Amino acid sequence: MNTVARQNSSDNLPEALARLPALAREIGIDAAQREVRRELPYAAFDAFRASGLAALRIPVERGGLGGSLEDAIHVVTTLAAAESNVAHALRVHFDVVESMRLAPRTPFHDRQVQRLVDGALYGGASGEQGTARAGQIETVLRREGDHYRVTGQKYYTTGSAYADYIRANFVDEEGKGVMAVIPVKAEGVRPVDDWDGMGQRMTASGSVVFENVRVDATEVLGKGEPSLAVRHGGAYRQLHLVAVAAGIVRNLASDAAAYVRAHGRPVLYSSASTASEDGFIQQVVGELSAASHAIDALVYENARVLGHSSDAIFHADADADEKVLQGALATARTQLIVAQLALKAGERLFDAGGASMTSRKYNFDRHWRNLRTIFSHNPLHHKARVVGEYVLNGTKTHLVEGRTF
Repeated sequence: MNTVARQNSSDNLPEALARLPALAREIGIDAAQREVRRELPYAAFDAFRASGLAALRIPVERGGLGGSLEDAIHVVTTLAAAESNVAHALRVHFDVVESMRLAPRTPFHDRQVQRLVDGALYGGASGEQGTARAGQIETVLRREGDHYRVTGQKYYTTGSAYADYIRANFVDEEGKGVMAVIPVKAEGVRPVDDWDGMGQRMTASGSVVFENVRVDATEVLGKGEPSLAVRHGGAYRQLHLVAVAAGIVRNLASDAAAYVRAHGRPVLYSSASTASEDGFIQQVVGELSAASHAIDALVYENARVLGHSSDAIFHADADADEKVLQGALATARTQLIVAQLALKAGERLFDAGGASMTSRKYNFDRHWRNLRTIFSHNPLHHKARVVGEYVLNGTKTHLVEGRTF
């Protein structure tokens, strides 16, 4: 197990969040060039473990910080503005924390909560390559006496190489869905750095190979019908991606301004003596700043709505179902608009500096590559259709089925 003991474990939430800017700066050092060198940021995850933020959403009475969902999204956007790969690779971890907050008190769930409080990180292993449909699972978890065994290969295992535990989805011998928690250091578990996407290259989103891995029976849960918590979790996972995009746009807007100040030249038709005084360049930087501001506002409003959804589930409120529905709608709508603003910003960035700004030494193209990769996770046109069908006809099918759409 890679867990690093948390420092300042008695700290309260304000103190932990106050250290967030310093954590982000540490994680962001040399991030652009690390991507060029394909140097995986293991140290960043050790720093996150030590920060105490791994259990941000776990209630205080259970050893966590008791932070709000808005606090969690603030952490994601802040880290993403420094190093988007790290923020993205924590997506499953944040989802596990949220699901444990809302889960019933059982030995299984209490064990995961204690691990989170101790600073452990979780990655995911669900998707498989070569199946007939995306999301289809064929790897079988087989019973062997008082435990299980699994052999197979997962892909899109974001963050698992950096984690202490993997939340893996399999099917049992009857073809029913099951979830298992497996230590990354368990015998036969082998993360592989084979993610070859054009963006988010350092998220460790490639393969995890399971070679006759022993799985404790107490770490296995069957999957039932989608609950309110599962439905809420689907929206929360999507908002996490949008929050990463918000951080990327902050970063590219900052990069644009820094480049103009340090290296920029007035455009050919400008009468300005410096790039910072050039009206054309000022307009570009202003548009990028405005896009970042708008995206942040959308993301935090979405987080506020999902926070109400989560609290309604936690307290078993009578209107929890409606709040979960509104959370799904808010997230889909936010993704649609943020995708447009963010991708345009990733392209517009280069108008602040012209062809010189495309030099590989700056690696500015990573911003658009990362954004395009994030917004390729789920089809945006389908989200638009789902929202439109709800507005026109009141149809809720995809909004209530508990799946990420």
